[in-house]
Amino acid sequence: MRLSHHLQTLGLSSADAKKAMSAGKVFLSGIPTADGGRDIDPSQVELRPTAPKLVPGRDLAILHRDKDLIVVWKPAGLLSVPARKEGGHRNVVGLVRKLTGSGLAVHRLDEPTSGLMMVAANRDAQEAIKAQLEAHTVKRQYLAIAAGRAKRAKWTEDNFLVRNRGDGRRGGVQEEPPEDARRAVTHFKAIESVGSRATLFSAELETGRTHQVRIHLSERRHPILGDSLYASPRIAQAAPRLALHACVLGVQHPRTGQQLYFEAPLADDMEQLRRHLMHGGDDQKTTGKRRSRKKRR
Repeated sequence: MRLSHHLQTLGLSSADAKKAMSAGKVFLSGIPTADGGRDIDPSQVELRPTAPKLVPGRDLAILHRDKDLIVVWKPAGLLSVPARKEGGHRNVVGLVRKLTGSGLAVHRLDEPTSGLMMVAANRDAQEAIKAQLEAHTVKRQYLAIAAGRAKRAKWTEDNFLVRNRGDGRRGGVQEEPPEDARRAVTHFKAIESVGSRATLFSAELETGRTHQVRIHLSERRHPILGDSLYASPRIAQAAPRLALHACVLGVQHPRTGQQLYFEAPLADDMEQLRRHLMHGGDDQKTTGKRRSRKKRR
């Protein structure tokens, strides 16, 4: 069932449904959504008329908050931590600190990536969560829409990444890794073909290196759509932003030890891109090739 149709079964007119979605009052698996065209399980949808007003896909949303840990949904285009660049003052940690009174970084998502992110509320929690990240016990999973059809249902990338592979970009090394190389392990699974020229992949991190998923997919000839660093210009233009989304986060609470689990459906813009490609949209962009045309006689 489409989300817009489900909202009508709840008694909302079409106009009221659109208004509720655009104001951040409609939640899918706890995440605000304004995509009325997506197919949903009605049991995962909540209408919260008194929820704080926000714009889905643009504004930060707090999913979990206690005296030690804050879990947020980060929109694409928002920095994770402060940076010395234009707009670097607007970031997840800064916004969490403004909204809750506390916020310390423990990990980060790339600026163009959407999805789930943790922020510690105090130093003890920060150290405890960082220890879990170093021990690789935090579950982190991403969804990516990448160019090409999957040749294997699942595989694991296990190599060493360097800051400069020779062209100024990060990448894997084939020879003996230098001292500054860092081991990177990602477990990939092909979820579905997205049209005839792209694939939706899941990527579960064992390590968490900068650009790890982007590099691993690119070096397997599956560059992520919208990736301006590791894809060709044509594939970089095949999506309005990097088609990468942090969809699963599992962590042991830093104080109680309770296992916490969060899951976020595809961000609205990525879900709309998926549907667009499923119907054959922008086919040549995702391949970097032009379709041949029959000569007119």
